[in-house]
Amino acid sequence: MTQSLTAIYKKMPSGIRRLAGPRHFCGIHRTLAWAMYWTLLTLLSGGLLTLAPLTAGAAPQEGSPRMTPVVRAVQAVAPAVVNITSTQVIQGQTLSPLEQFFGPGRGPGFGGPRSPRKQKRESLGSGVIVDGKKGLVLTNAHVIAGGDEVMVRLLDGREFPAAICGADPDFDIAVLQVKGASDLPSVSLGNSDNILPGETAIAIGNPFGFSHTVTTGVISALGRTIRSRNSAFTDLIQTDAAINPGNSGGPLLNLEGVLIGINTAVDARGEGIGFAIPVNKARRVMSDLMDKGGVAPLWLGLDVQDVDPHTAMALGLSRARGVLVTAVLPGTPAEKVRLRPGDIIDSINATPVRDRRDYLDILRNQTADAKLRLSLRRDGETVPLDITPAPFTDENARNLMLKRWGFRVAQTAGKVTVSSVNANGPSPFLQKGDIISAVGAIPVQEEKDLLQAFRRERMSGQVLMQITRNGKGYYARLVP
Repeated sequence: MTQSLTAIYKKMPSGIRRLAGPRHFCGIHRTLAWAMYWTLLTLLSGGLLTLAPLTAGAAPQEGSPRMTPVVRAVQAVAPAVVNITSTQVIQGQTLSPLEQFFGPGRGPGFGGPRSPRKQKRESLGSGVIVDGKKGLVLTNAHVIAGGDEVMVRLLDGREFPAAICGADPDFDIAVLQVKGASDLPSVSLGNSDNILPGETAIAIGNPFGFSHTVTTGVISALGRTIRSRNSAFTDLIQTDAAINPGNSGGPLLNLEGVLIGINTAVDARGEGIGFAIPVNKARRVMSDLMDKGGVAPLWLGLDVQDVDPHTAMALGLSRARGVLVTAVLPGTPAEKVRLRPGDIIDSINATPVRDRRDYLDILRNQTADAKLRLSLRRDGETVPLDITPAPFTDENARNLMLKRWGFRVAQTAGKVTVSSVNANGPSPFLQKGDIISAVGAIPVQEEKDLLQAFRRERMSGQVLMQITRNGKGYYARLVP
């Protein structure tokens, strides 16, 4: 009897066999399992129950309640969404066997040659094809930052290498070009100026490596500003469509299946708070990157300082907020619209300006065709003022460096040196031949690095510059 029961047990379906197995040999589970098995066997033998093979269901037809606007939008755009793998090659050295055992720099025979080696660091992100004929992909600059090799993978599984056409970290936008492919699917670009808070938002991306993940939500708000440690991003779209690591660079769509934003960040303090760069801004940045090789920063031609409590008290203000205009430079947009020293800027395009950092961050996020409305406090009244920023070019930076800081530079042998100094200027500490190695936290190896550093500051306020003189390092604080 034992052998016959064993033979029957082996023929049981696995789900029932687990209940009837040794762990459940005694008790109700075992009794229930045998009862289920004999009942099933009786039904089958009597022809009362027929098990049909599983078949794939037919795809829902147009007009089916399952074919919602979200489904149609995803079906239209998903082929244009790509997964991006950015690989950074890091040069290193392989430890000798003795050092691997004793630890780096330890053990007998330490000091022998080490063999070079390469390590690879990968980061994952998303992107969306915006020009199928040229193979152009929009993504975030931080997705491909530092990448030596970039690969994109399409929905159908095809993989292609991609070249970086341009990237701008201030806007967190990058443009890639897919190599070896043509006539790729692409997305239609919408108009982010007519987005409606409350309308449906669809995000597609590669969160945590899960390819072409779709999430939905609504447009929660517009014109948001978020800060990181070193910068801020303004005029962002806020959505509660889930955005996770790996979604960066992917598309944010509306129900019509058109691109309204590029997903860029999430608030780590809570769920359901994600942000996207408006497509109109992304389109302008992409155009500048492709046509001009970069996005020229903008400026108004002002000197400003924070309105601290002491300044607020001296000016009779009820609160310490905004930036105080201390100088208006000639031939600049500020002069044309008659801004004047003593004006206090409270907001730009309805975005509050709490301090100088806000002021610079808002300007940093504007593109060449921007038109700004300033809200000023002037003589105790609130005054609106429209102004169009101007590109802050390298030549602007060179001229202002001389006028504002009183020195010129030259680039020789991979170094940036001070070539002349105005002895009566604001930088008497500098000397001809000083090597400039950094401005603030930005390393300087070429003149373009120096100009970029000064452009970020818009020549406004104090600047800390690191110099080397006769082999010794110094810090020079430049005060206009």
